[in-house]
Amino acid sequence: MKKNNFLVLGMLIFTFLLGINASAQEDPKPVYITVTTMYRNLSADRTDWQKTEQEYYDKVTSKNDLIIGTEILTHYYTANSAEVLFVSVFKTWEDIEKSNDVSNELIKKAWPDEKERKAFFDKQRSYYITKHSDEIYTSQPMVGEKPLKTDSKEPMIVYIRKSQLSMNGQGKGLKEFNEKVTIKNPYIKGYYPHRHAWGADSRDFLEAFLFDSMADLDKSSDKDDELIKAAWPNEADRKAFFAEMRKAFTGLHGDYIYQNEPTMSK
Repeated sequence: MKKNNFLVLGMLIFTFLLGINASAQEDPKPVYITVTTMYRNLSADRTDWQKTEQEYYDKVTSKNDLIIGTEILTHYYTANSAEVLFVSVFKTWEDIEKSNDVSNELIKKAWPDEKERKAFFDKQRSYYITKHSDEIYTSQPMVGEKPLKTDSKEPMIVYIRKSQLSMNGQGKGLKEFNEKVTIKNPYIKGYYPHRHAWGADSRDFLEAFLFDSMADLDKSSDKDDELIKAAWPNEADRKAFFAEMRKAFTGLHGDYIYQNEPTMSK
């Protein structure tokens, strides 16, 4: 896969995340994104896992109005093939807390018999090992977003790049870059930047790029180069722009590629 030498920005997912209909807003407000990373029990049947999670989504998540967006992302090219990311989007921090009560009520309605309820969740838990982690991010629409516009139920490729902010008050140009390059790139179907709100590292800056296929992900790099040269035709100006933008980051980053479960996307 080609790497764009100029694209030093952290990217994630997330958030696509997230089926957020921010496209309807002229000035989208930041939202909160929770990401729970679970690890599948690889001895369990994947089809059974999908059916169980689909049932929970249909009976609970899809009916919880405080959850305005969801995605389940599974390993495509990451360090751990058992990894599963549960991504949820909320308007406010308070909605994160309130949504648990709403989900609990929906659970009781979906499985009114206590024994059946216990049996379902015992089965659901059996698909995972006990290890998990939680992070909360805030979206960053002020630096540019490209809301996903699709009715397709085919899995999409979600490329997440996690970068580390320098936190030194230096560096600018990300919004301009996104307006001139990311948003204009036809292969990038969705783009969602977000940063740390609660979790392990306050320097985390993530961007999620959505593609129809791995082939489109590769093609997007060449298209980025083309758009960059069109936006900054003078080489000296181009070098100066990216040198300034890089100051916002330490230079450390990680790349992750996932595939979503489209029938459990909200």
